[in-house]
Amino acid sequence: MDVLWIGIAYVMGLLSSRIGLPPLVGYLLAGFGLGAKSLGFTGGETLHQFAEAGVLLMLFAVGLKLRLPSLLRLEVLGVGSLHLAIFTLLITVVLGLSGQSILVIGLGLAFSSTVLAVKILEEKREANAYHGRTVLGILILQDLVAVGSLAFLGVQVPSPWALLLLALPLLRPILIGLLERSGHDELMLLLGLSLALGGGALAHAVGLSSELGALLLGAVLAGHPQTKELSSTLWGLKETFLVAFFLEIGLGGFPAFQTWPTVLVLVLALAGKGIFFFFLFIGFKLRARTAFVASLALSSYSEFVFIISRAAIDAGKLPPEWNGILGVVVSISLMIAAPLNRIAHALFDKYERQLERLERHDVPHPDHLPSTLGEAKWLVVGLGRTGGAAYKMLEAQGQQVIGMDSDPAKLHVHREKGRNVVYGDAEDPELWERLDCSNLEGVLLTLPDLESKSRATLWLRKHKFVGRIAATSYHKEEDTWLEGCGADLIFRPFAEAGERLAERMLEGRGEGV
Repeated sequence: MDVLWIGIAYVMGLLSSRIGLPPLVGYLLAGFGLGAKSLGFTGGETLHQFAEAGVLLMLFAVGLKLRLPSLLRLEVLGVGSLHLAIFTLLITVVLGLSGQSILVIGLGLAFSSTVLAVKILEEKREANAYHGRTVLGILILQDLVAVGSLAFLGVQVPSPWALLLLALPLLRPILIGLLERSGHDELMLLLGLSLALGGGALAHAVGLSSELGALLLGAVLAGHPQTKELSSTLWGLKETFLVAFFLEIGLGGFPAFQTWPTVLVLVLALAGKGIFFFFLFIGFKLRARTAFVASLALSSYSEFVFIISRAAIDAGKLPPEWNGILGVVVSISLMIAAPLNRIAHALFDKYERQLERLERHDVPHPDHLPSTLGEAKWLVVGLGRTGGAAYKMLEAQGQQVIGMDSDPAKLHVHREKGRNVVYGDAEDPELWERLDCSNLEGVLLTLPDLESKSRATLWLRKHKFVGRIAATSYHKEEDTWLEGCGADLIFRPFAEAGERLAERMLEGRGEGV
């Protein structure tokens, strides 16, 4: 039976990707198909364990990137708390909820899907961008409220031993020692898997959600240089297990016919949820683009409401028909949100003028964009390993260079080294519209994402930039695409690093003789 769901998930995921949809849409549809009464597939313990492992690995990876300051920002605490309170109230009024169903359904529907948002942000390499950090901060705030609501309902009451989780940071030296001694292959993979599952088991044992435990244990390691490698090592395993998670949601089945008006109301309310997020972000001084992209990432219903409803039904606190209703509503929200998030920047570009009119112009924006690069002659966009090395080389040659990145943490590291760097999102056309590039001789695009590099190149050429544009390429098929956008020089780091190594070996053949 395991072979059946794996094979069907692959076929449906492949078909979805062929028509431009994320594979997870295919996984959800596969779940609905397998859960049909004619087939009678119920999943089983193996599928459930795979699904749980996928969620724990994902949240452990989120914890590895967690920084406390990102949670304490005003736009995270303000937008997150206001949205939870007001949207819960609106859903309560619309559905006529009362008693404990307000917490199970009303508050549960106010939460956004952590799995979907994190998956989309990681796929687009935007988890560390300003809007990505804002989204992750709000999701973590929602997770903390979710734990409290479970305790209040008596579905999952934390034990006094839960306070011991506050001592987890004391384990940091031990865990870092293990990480540094695990090498770069299967031992690192096993360590990450053990910590993710172990953190989940520990939290569950003290009456907290296992998801929170995995996230907290990942956060203990956050900030160490090897966490990025650990996250990359776990990526394939996490993605494979998450297939089971989306299948399991689809297997929840369809609700009874008479409940479909409620399903329709909740699906329509999804648009209101996103719009409300957008206006709250605008109210907290964010730019229209940041508010729009972050709102889309949060415009889904959380898998948490599906989980808590099943627990509440088992405890006799909710009518059984809500299980099917919420299962379908969550699934539909994911199928709507996934493709929209893939084209979030393109959608904003289409409605940019209308949306920017709603932006607050009387206050400084925390995600403000630069308008000048000073006397710099070279701009390096993307300050990862390649971009950092390029900046260092240009600086060593006596060139006037400036770096740009959308990750505040990277900017902080480079500023600590005394480098001239500014915040900027390369996918934001407003950046290139307002940025004075007239003094620049060249732009180096060292971003990992092809779409980001191609968009930046197109916008630079659109705004009459006549200098040289260099871009990194990680796959041969990217070369032609980037050249067609206007790039003058294509650099393939992996291939050219090998060629340079061979050249140096040949140059030094006679030196050791």
